[in-house]
Parts: sequence; C-alpha cells; structure tokens
Amino acid sequence: MKSVKKMDMDKISRWAYTLSVLVAVIAGLVLGYLAWDAGGWIGDVATWNSYVIIVLLILGIIVGLTSITIEKVGPFLIATIALVVAAGANVWAPLEIIHSLLFFWASAITSYIVAFAAPTAVIIAIIAILGITKRK
Repeated sequence: MKSVKKMDMDKISRWAYTLSVLVAVIAGLVLGYLAWDAGGWIGDVATWNSYVIIVLLILGIIVGLTSITIEKVGPFLIATIALVVAAGANVWAPLEIIHSLLFFWASAITSYIVAFAAPTAVIIAIIAILGITKRK
C-alpha cells in the first residue's frame, strides 16, 4: 500500500512540474508580448501576471511537498539559486538592444520559473534542515 501512495505522489509531482514549465513558458510568451505591446506591466497585463504567479506558487508548493528526495536536495537548491540570481541580476537587459520583445519574453519566462522554484526550494530547505537536526 505504501508503494502505491509513493507512486501517486511521484505522478502528481511530475505532472505539477511539467504543468509549471508549460505555464511558465506559454504565459511568459503571451504576457511578455502583451506587456511589450502595452509598454510595460500595467493594467490587465499586471493582473494576469499576478494570476500566473499565484498558480506557479501553488504548483511549486505541491512539488516541494511531494517530490524531492534527500539525494536531490543539493542540486535542486543550487539550480534554484542560479535561477533567482539570473532573474534578479537583469541578465536579459542586453536583449533590449536586439529587440525589446526578446527582453520581455526572457524576463517573464525566468520570473515565472522562479515563482515556481522559490516555494519549492523553501520547502525543500526546511525539510533538509529538519533532517539535519533530527540526526543529532
């Protein structure tokens, strides 16, 4: 019975992860274009941006609670740190020189992936800390 529950959690986690990547890329392309067309993240674009971020936060919480094993904690947290740094460092600014739409697309997709990865990373970090303190 225990292995069935583990399989179900793995399946839920995989679907939540796949869905989050699809939502991040599609919403990043659509809302990035709309933000570019509107001249920024204003009005309805800002409202839809908030909805997308909330959905991705929820998916991140689901994945954080259901999926990451202790062996994957280190690599996952390192990858999340890299994503957060890339999103916060404005590494996409040079794309504005080529075409400003590329900047909106890249920054939106990166922000959405971070919105998914951040709550997952926080949950995983808490679980890892609890695991370390239990070993004492």
